[in-house]
Amino acid sequence: MSFFTKIKSDISAANERDPAARNILEILINYPGFHAIFWHRIASILWGIGLRLIARIISNILRTLTGIEIHPAARIKEGFFIDHGMGVVIGETSEIGKNVTIYQGVTLGGVSANAGKRHPTIGDNVIVGAGSKILGPLNIGSNTKIGANSVVIDDIPENSTVVGVPGKVVGKSFSSDAPDLYHNKLPDPSGEDMLKLQQDIEELKNKIKELKS
Repeated sequence: MSFFTKIKSDISAANERDPAARNILEILINYPGFHAIFWHRIASILWGIGLRLIARIISNILRTLTGIEIHPAARIKEGFFIDHGMGVVIGETSEIGKNVTIYQGVTLGGVSANAGKRHPTIGDNVIVGAGSKILGPLNIGSNTKIGANSVVIDDIPENSTVVGVPGKVVGKSFSSDAPDLYHNKLPDPSGEDMLKLQQDIEELKNKIKELKS
């Protein structure tokens, strides 16, 4: 796919997934997430043809201007949308599929200082909630939704909903290709466990009272 086709798809992604976007001109001028992916695609081309110092300079300038750090070697397919974007970090060996949406504070990071594949591979139509960390050479299946502030350290199958620290699969029903931005309306397994524990304690108390009487 050509550079301009990818850029057109990135603009469409911002326009479709951000209800605050009023027109394409506003996206072109005012959206740091779009600026980051636009210049990343240029830096990626330069990286690919061996102009790696220039590519890194562009990446560092964009980090200063937008608060978004994307390594020029990261491979990102079309339809990529970063909402707000401040604090986003995408590492060197990251691979991101089509129509992916990530929010501010997301890290696609490595857990090793060794050369080679160190960063995540993200499938198509994935949503990564604000503040989430995906660490290591993991595979995140397509049509997956990762809740805000999750820390993912294991592979995730397709069509999953993930929450928690460490991230756990709590659902297998997210399969639509359409963007689903309600990443905050997810189950809370820790809260549910605490509620169940509290109920069990109350039942035990009641049984002890019955035995005493």
